[in-house]
Amino acid sequence: MNKTKFCFFVFLLVTGMCNVDAQNPARFKDQIEQLTIKDYQFNPDNKLVVFAGSSSIRMWKDVQDYFPDFNVINNGFGGSQFSDLIFYTDQLILKPKPEILFIYEGDNDIASGKKPSSIAKEAKYLLQNIQGELPETEIILISVKPSIARWTLKKNYEKLNKRLRRLAKRTDKVEYANVWDVMIDQKGNLYQDIFLDDGVHMNKKGYDLWSEEIKNFLR
Repeated sequence: MNKTKFCFFVFLLVTGMCNVDAQNPARFKDQIEQLTIKDYQFNPDNKLVVFAGSSSIRMWKDVQDYFPDFNVINNGFGGSQFSDLIFYTDQLILKPKPEILFIYEGDNDIASGKKPSSIAKEAKYLLQNIQGELPETEIILISVKPSIARWTLKKNYEKLNKRLRRLAKRTDKVEYANVWDVMIDQKGNLYQDIFLDDGVHMNKKGYDLWSEEIKNFLR
């Protein structure tokens, strides 16, 4: 067990979060292996951008096409939560050493029943771990998105987003990308035509909306 993973388990013990995070990150072993063996042919003059997080990142297959002036790595792994990304920080974040890092987690955390306060603690731990190794990396926390299938969890998602926004504001070199608002109309209704049939994941229209917010951090 490497230092990052050992420290995280100590963190869970100290904070009393072991039962909440009893899920086994080893279930993602195959996905992680597939991500880490990819070979990229990048322009050495472009900054390296890594997108890490759950399936909303993983399924953004053409994310490089949206930001052609950057070298983009998509290290999303479907079904993941903050605790899983912490477990695989070395492989997915520290190893590629991005100059700019986007993180999307929390969606599955809330859906699994975790409290926003507990999730925010994990997010803070993740940021501390990354910044301890990559102090110059710019980090952007992407807000949790709304979705049709999980609309009943709206209040908890909003609570988590408030905590993530506050965390970003209080942490140097960390910003907050608000994709929640761009997916909702002026009346507060969720756009229905931006999702796949499962009501959770987005189609191209959804990612088009995301890109308008994301590009604000890729100047």
